[in-house]
Amino acid sequence: MSQSITLAAEAPDAAVAAVTAAATETRAPAFALSAPFRAPSLAASLARFLPAWESLLLWAVLIAAWQISSYFIDQTTNPLLPAPRIVLDALWDSLPELWKGTVSSFFILVPGYALAVALGVLLGLLAGLIPGLGRAAFPFAKVVAPVPPTVYIPYAIAVLPTFHLSATFVVFIGAFWPVFQNAAAGAHAVEKRYRDNARVLGFSRLETLVRVIFPASLPHIFSGMAVGLGFSFILLTVAELFGANAGLGRFVQYYADFADYPRMVAGILYTGLVTWLAMTGLDKLRHRALFWLR
Repeated sequence: MSQSITLAAEAPDAAVAAVTAAATETRAPAFALSAPFRAPSLAASLARFLPAWESLLLWAVLIAAWQISSYFIDQTTNPLLPAPRIVLDALWDSLPELWKGTVSSFFILVPGYALAVALGVLLGLLAGLIPGLGRAAFPFAKVVAPVPPTVYIPYAIAVLPTFHLSATFVVFIGAFWPVFQNAAAGAHAVEKRYRDNARVLGFSRLETLVRVIFPASLPHIFSGMAVGLGFSFILLTVAELFGANAGLGRFVQYYADFADYPRMVAGILYTGLVTWLAMTGLDKLRHRALFWLR
């Protein structure tokens, strides 16, 4: 009887021990599988607080090399590469004039580029959707598109009544062909089953173009828009070198003619900044429009 009481008294302790052992065995794999703690690397920390730190580092290296090289160049005999501080002062003093030039340039750039995007997307999608139109347009594009648009500048200035129209035309030609070709490639890339499904659902050709072909072609279209925007800035600047009274290209050419190299370099850097802002804005628009590719 006493032995039975003793075993009964020891039973709860044994049960507690068994439960404790089971819990320990259950938790052990979690501790075993957990990765060892590692301090974040310097690159990871920089990427967290400065997402584009590599680009900033590259710019810092280039500006430092520019500054160092200015120490070894006699500015009195060779003023073509002024020091960064001199260029920065010239840029600050020229901001009102540069802003007026930016407005003048965008009055040429925006209409030409917008018209090129509108017609390029429409005609490119139609050429990709309608076989007969594609067979007519693609051989013509292969001949005309590779011609450098800069060759049209003197002719456009001579034929069109104003410089504004001629420069807008040149910007339009430079941006149109990349948009057209990429839109047509995007339309060709749409799988046939999507078109068949649209036909089964009773979509007209216009509805298929708007609701199926156009959304599916947007990645190609934005690629063409990016290339066309880069060409537009190049051609705009070149056109302004010929006969503009204002604009970013005219600013650089004017001060180069008077050997004011600090302002000339400041104009080049400012034009690069404006181009970068425009390209970044287009990339942000692409990111928002193509939300399904994130």
